Amino acid sequence: MWLRRLATDRIARLHSGAPLEQTPLAQAPLVVALQVKNALQVAAMNGAAARLGLRAGMALADAKAMYPALTVVDADPEADRILLAAIADWCDRYTPLIGLDPPDGLMLDITGCAHLFGGEAAFGGDIVQRLGQQGFAARIAIADTVGCAWAVARFSYPPLQGG
Repeated sequence: MWLRRLATDRIARLHSGAPLEQTPLAQAPLVVALQVKNALQVAAMNGAAARLGLRAGMALADAKAMYPALTVVDADPEADRILLAAIADWCDRYTPLIGLDPPDGLMLDITGCAHLFGGEAAFGGDIVQRLGQQGFAARIAIADTVGCAWAVARFSYPPLQGG
């Protein structure tokens, strides 16, 4: 499972008790900046910022030059790690075998579990839907190997589940 907007989803949830899609931060371009050596880089962004063509790893100065009204928040890797661990704990309703894949991923061993939720597609759809209701953009892939599931969740197009 890839929580591709974990940092910005966390920030948006902090600023509103409303569902994510109804918060002002969900509508405005938002980036999370992280200092790498002596420069600030875009570490994460919400959907609005991604639609502008911004990407993780680009210099924050370049992003601000392109879009001066861009909202920038400092990265908080520890808060993101705590949230990722909390989501992993929440996922134990699906399987007891969950591994963290920081900074924004989880690995769930669903061997012998998917049939309890109506099969693999229903299993994945349920997780994505429930996380979406909590304000998290999640993508999930189920495969025979960890590496394949990791790659498909992050790089498949169109997305398999959860956009």
